[in-house]
Amino acid sequence: MRTIGLLGGMSWESSGLYYRLLNEGVRDELGGLHSARCVLLSVDFADIAELQEAGDWARAGEVLAADARSLQAAGADLVLLCTNTMHTVADAVTAGLDVPLLHIGDSTAEAITAAGLTRIGLLGTRYTMEQPFLVDRLTAAGLDVVVPEAADRELVHRVIYDELVLGVVREESRRAYGEVVDRLVARGAQGVILGCTEIELLIGPGDVDVPTFPTTALHVAAAVRAALAGDASAPPPTIDG
Repeated sequence: MRTIGLLGGMSWESSGLYYRLLNEGVRDELGGLHSARCVLLSVDFADIAELQEAGDWARAGEVLAADARSLQAAGADLVLLCTNTMHTVADAVTAGLDVPLLHIGDSTAEAITAAGLTRIGLLGTRYTMEQPFLVDRLTAAGLDVVVPEAADRELVHRVIYDELVLGVVREESRRAYGEVVDRLVARGAQGVILGCTEIELLIGPGDVDVPTFPTTALHVAAAVRAALAGDASAPPPTIDG
């Protein structure tokens, strides 16, 4: 089994989900008492959030690249950046590594394509919805990406940072997200990407009327395949909904 390096803490709520899903995935594949062989480096999210707010992505890339190298030095054979937003610095992180960084956009695009969809809605932080790093990667895979209008982007972002990263899950926010998805569907979205790891704590397939693509679960599935079979390009899993 290859060792999976988890660069997490952005937020630790989502990193906890990564850790659980990784171990469940390995257990489901190998059975018995098997669990994932992994190393975790968890950053202080407050430091990263300050750099996000300041727009200092170059410095954020330097910080995370150094942390990723620490994971490699600790024995990681592949690295996961356990956040959608900070994939905006994925190139900087990759440049400092001699082991693969599994990009969250690739596993997501593969699952959407396998489901036969071409026009997809995207929920995430303001940075993920408004910056090109994820949209461009999905577009390059042949997908037409629809992001919420400005007021809905602000709502989605606020719920992530004021509630979900703090472990607060509110029914009112679940309903509000459902309404945002409905508006995306009205604009032609055939499904929706849950493009922030914390969103998976709030909504799932039963909460909306179109297929959902949870980036954390898809990212983890790719990592399990790579760790156990050395093949991160195997067909993606089927997502219910």
